[in-house]
Amino acid sequence: MAEPQSNAPKRADAGAPTSGVIHVRTRLTADFTVIANALAQRRGSAVTIGVAAYISSLPDGTPVSIAALCEHFTEGEILISRALRELEAAGYLERRRERGPGGVIRTRTYFYDVPDGCPPPTPPRPRRSRPSPAQDVPAPRTAPQAPEPSAPSLSEAELSEADEQAVTILASLRVLDPRLILSRRDVAELAPAVARWLSAGVGPAQITRALTARLPDRLLTRPARILAFRLNEAPLPVPTPAASPSPPPVLPWRTCHGCDRAFRSATGGRCRDCRAAASGEDLRAAC
Repeated sequence: MAEPQSNAPKRADAGAPTSGVIHVRTRLTADFTVIANALAQRRGSAVTIGVAAYISSLPDGTPVSIAALCEHFTEGEILISRALRELEAAGYLERRRERGPGGVIRTRTYFYDVPDGCPPPTPPRPRRSRPSPAQDVPAPRTAPQAPEPSAPSLSEAELSEADEQAVTILASLRVLDPRLILSRRDVAELAPAVARWLSAGVGPAQITRALTARLPDRLLTRPARILAFRLNEAPLPVPTPAASPSPPPVLPWRTCHGCDRAFRSATGGRCRDCRAAASGEDLRAAC
């Protein structure tokens, strides 16, 4: 006898959730990135998590400046710079100014999988071939050398000598436009031009309006370049206050020849009433 069959649908797996996401896992053996759940599930901006995941997937040496990230993402400079600041505040990202070969100061970016403040990893040393037992002699140890104190960068020295009012004007531009974020080097380079405008008699409010007015919706270059271009122009003319009109001259007092009444006149003669009466008599005589 044939076995009984049922047309009822099969029961779902008891272990599968009844709602929410169901993962379909695939074991990856290449081209993947490991991200901590603390970062992937971080509350806040999705742009920040996306930027962090993208930076984590990049090989060492890839540029991660705001301009480079804007070329990859559709978000503008404001959201990208805000995401970098959030990652830097949370400890995932660190930007250091280091002295490279030849004394050149450059900014290097370190990205941490776990924001525990660990120092950046040192580059791996080249492997050496293992010596034979006859040559296995320990190398003499050298005393560790104390690190030389780093000299202040050129921007810091220039910034300390810059005009204090010019530095204040440049640092306060980000209050009016958050996109005008200037580094210490940018402020040190732009401060002399602002000081020239101040010495020409242009007030701080006029300088701020000249630097922040009619900016493009999307800055395709560094804000310091746009400010430098505007500061290279001639300083704005300072409007001179209009001279107050001089009061009319005061006429001397005269005595009317008709009624002996005092009135002001430059030549004398008759007052206004006597002249009007005389003109009325002339009209009646003419009629």
